[in-house]
Amino acid sequence: MKIVFLAPFGIRPKGTVLARMVPLAAELQALGHEVVIVAPPYTNPEDSGKIEMVRGVTVRNVRLAGGGRALGAPAMAWRMFRAACDERPDLVHLFKPKGYGGLAAMLHSLLRRGIPLFVDTDDWEGRGGMETLHDYSFLERRVYRFQEQWLPRRAAGVTVASRMLETLVREMGVPPERLLYLPNCVVDVPAGDGEAVRRKVGIPAGAPVLLLYTRFFEFDQVKLHTVFAELARRVPGVRFLVVGKGRHREEELLAAVAEKNGFADSLTVAGWVEPNELPDWLAAGDLALYPFADTLVNRTKCPAKLTELMRAGVPVVADRVGEIAEYVVSGESGVLCNPDDWREMALRAAELIATPDLRKRIGAAGRERVMTRFAWRDAAVRLNGFYSAQIGKGTFTR
Repeated sequence: MKIVFLAPFGIRPKGTVLARMVPLAAELQALGHEVVIVAPPYTNPEDSGKIEMVRGVTVRNVRLAGGGRALGAPAMAWRMFRAACDERPDLVHLFKPKGYGGLAAMLHSLLRRGIPLFVDTDDWEGRGGMETLHDYSFLERRVYRFQEQWLPRRAAGVTVASRMLETLVREMGVPPERLLYLPNCVVDVPAGDGEAVRRKVGIPAGAPVLLLYTRFFEFDQVKLHTVFAELARRVPGVRFLVVGKGRHREEELLAAVAEKNGFADSLTVAGWVEPNELPDWLAAGDLALYPFADTLVNRTKCPAKLTELMRAGVPVVADRVGEIAEYVVSGESGVLCNPDDWREMALRAAELIATPDLRKRIGAAGRERVMTRFAWRDAAVRLNGFYSAQIGKGTFTR
C-alpha cells in the first residue's frame, strides 16, 4: 500500500517528524508498505523543494511560498495537496490537525473522497492548549481551533498520542472504534559514550551528573531554579547538564540564577545538539529530572524526550502528569512526584544519587519497559491493522 504522511513542519529542528513520523514510516515500510512524507520546510527553508531520504523514508519538502504565514498559506496548502496527489496514495495520514498540513488535508477530504484520510494528534492545539505557548494572531487561533474540530470528525480514523487526547477526541463525537491510541515509542540505538561528553565539557570523573533534557516550556522556571538550588546544597560535587534550548532564552535565565545562587560552576548548558550526538549527551547523566506542570498542554502531550531518556537507561525523576504515568511505574521504572510539591523532586533525586545500586536498577527497568512495551515496530503493526479495519468499513466515504 502507498501511504502519504502529511507533516506539520520541516524535519529540522523540531522533533515531531523525526521522533514520531519517521520511525513509524520506517516500520510500516518494513511491513511492506511504501511511505512518503510531504513536509512544508518553513523550519528549515534551505531544504525548500528538495527530496531527501531519512532512515530509508522519502521526504518531499514542498517549495516554500512567499508572502508570510497568512498570504502564503493557500499556496503552501495547495502544493502539499498536489505533492500528495502526485504520489498516487492509497491513503493519506495527516500529523497534527492544523496549519498548512491541515489545510492540505481539508482539500483532500473535500476533493479526494475516494482516498481515506487519517488524522494523528499528539498535542491539544486549541483553547487552553498549545496556542497558549505561541504568539498566534486572532485569525490563526480561530483557524487552528476549527481545523482541530473539523478534521478528526471527517477522518476515516484518528490516532492519538495520549489518553487525554483520546478522551478529548471522543468528546468531539468520534466513536471509539475510529480511534487508535498510539503513544510515542522507541527504536533501539547503540549506547552513547557519556564519558566522552563528560571529558568534553570538563566534568570531573566520579562527579554526580543531573541531566535536564528539555525545551523549558513544560514547567515553571522558578520551580526548576528551586530544585537545582536545593540539589546544589544537598549533593556534594553535583554537576547539572542541560540539553535543550528554550523558546524565550530560559537557559540564560537559569545561568543567571545559578550565578546568583552560587552553583554557576556546576552548570553546563549544551543547548540544542544534533540528533546523532544525542545518545552521548544522554549517557553522560547519572539521573534525569523531568519536571512537568499539571496543565492541559502537558496532560495531552506524549513526551518523546522521556522515552529517549528511558531508552538510554537513565533513571528518571518525573512529575506525575498525564502520559508520564503510562511510561513510569513509580519506584520500579522511574520515580514519580507530586507536580505541586517542588521540594519532593529535589529530595527524591538526592536520595537516588546517594543510592547508586537502586539508581542503576531503576534505569535498567525503565529501559526494559520502553523497549518491550513501547516499540515502534509493535505500534506499526497496530496501525496497519487499524488502517485495514477502517478502510474495510468504508468510513472514509462519508
